[in-house]
Amino acid sequence: MENGELLEGLKAGRADAFRSLIGIYQEQVINTCYRFLNNREDAEDVAQEVFLEIYRSISRFRGDAKLSTWIYRIAVTRSLDAVRKKRRKKRFARLQRLFRQRDGEEEEVPIPHYDTPEKNLEDKERAEILWRAVESLVESQRIAITLNKYEGLSYAEVAEIMGTTVSSVESLIHRAKKNLEGKLRAYFKSVN
Repeated sequence: MENGELLEGLKAGRADAFRSLIGIYQEQVINTCYRFLNNREDAEDVAQEVFLEIYRSISRFRGDAKLSTWIYRIAVTRSLDAVRKKRRKKRFARLQRLFRQRDGEEEEVPIPHYDTPEKNLEDKERAEILWRAVESLVESQRIAITLNKYEGLSYAEVAEIMGTTVSSVESLIHRAKKNLEGKLRAYFKSVN
């Protein structure tokens, strides 16, 4: 199904067009979400939300950008919403633990786990350190570097998704690399 035919089918509400859309973009959307959430199950849940939003709002798609760019934009936005929600839950959980400790209850220490889909990733600890460093970047830098370096999108595609210029994306990625280098150098200096 060509993009124009796919778009017509989606706007007409045809189930076969929506199945085709999912078939074409499902893995890309899940991978994009995973890059922000670092958890496969969460990424799959957010991907479902992305496709629901596409289904509900396809009639408002004006065609100013490519369909894939619009889908990436939704995936990034939904992923960032999920990250913010997760952070709020963590802060709330910390407060609850604090109050339980004050009341004399013992706290269970969670066992860390890694949900990494890449089978060739040998050093999970370093991957976690890198992920934390990327997560600590300013949001605009994190989005730019994630889309460019992890998703393999060009600066022009990243600019279109972020609604900015190519030179802004270049600047964001440059600053992100500098910040990551500083964070990682500081971390590895402190552990050696």
